[in-house]
Amino acid sequence: MLRVLGLGDNVVDQYMHIQTMYPGGNALNFAVYAGMMGHAASYMGNFGDDEAARHVYESITSMGIEVSRCRFYKGENGAAKVEIVEGDRVFLGSNKGGISNQHPLELTNMDKSYIADFDVVHTSIFSHIESQLPILGQTASFLSMDFSNYADKEYLRKTVPYLDCACVSCGEEMSEEEIKAQIDDIFSYGCRHIVIATRGARGAVVCVDGKLYRQSPCLVKAVDTMGAGDSFITCFLASYLEGMKYAADFPESGGKLGITRAEEYKDLTVKGSLYRAAVYSARNCQKEGSFGCGRKF
Repeated sequence: MLRVLGLGDNVVDQYMHIQTMYPGGNALNFAVYAGMMGHAASYMGNFGDDEAARHVYESITSMGIEVSRCRFYKGENGAAKVEIVEGDRVFLGSNKGGISNQHPLELTNMDKSYIADFDVVHTSIFSHIESQLPILGQTASFLSMDFSNYADKEYLRKTVPYLDCACVSCGEEMSEEEIKAQIDDIFSYGCRHIVIATRGARGAVVCVDGKLYRQSPCLVKAVDTMGAGDSFITCFLASYLEGMKYAADFPESGGKLGITRAEEYKDLTVKGSLYRAAVYSARNCQKEGSFGCGRKF
């Protein structure tokens, strides 16, 4: 079992066609999915004081997500307007993060001590956390960040040197050559360990320490694709890091495995984690919202 922290954004996704709101957000989803997988999951971020904030907070605390380091402000919680078209979520607009955009997280020394206790910390481009990345890069045991499909090269240059894992959404239209070029760019900017490139219904391309892997999707008739990428990323990273944490008991030289077997174990861990992530993501597409918990608005 890992100790996992989602750090940054939370929102409600307002499904306009059914007048129902669901909790979501990249950082929040990571914590929730990890908790569903049986890991010790926490969330740290900002909440407003409206009904949307209340719904997100009550939903995740009822699921056992630890929230002791969250902040609360007067104002609107992050919210996005959504509709579902043949099972695919389509964003119609948002309030740009609401209170989290107005009051970005500023980490205290107590926060740093708290963060240092986690095996993995995950944040996102929507978390407005850029100024805190140097602190996080030094404090977190393993730091991951989701850039969705919004980051340009200059933004990546400034942020990825602090990361162990960078996650990008490439969509179905991008060629594999273009994806490989983007992965190469991200490593050249200083990403330490992993790049995850999700491709929607075309699966994912993942590079771990210079070795490229391709994962085909587990195709299903989706009820709702909200959270498909987040669930894939969470399941892959949690499975991989848990597997490698186990392997740490076997030194690369002079241990029970030796160098060759250690590399074989790592390769199998990556492949198994990717397959598990594809299945987990497909199953998640069978529910409404990122993880259910809908409420009328």
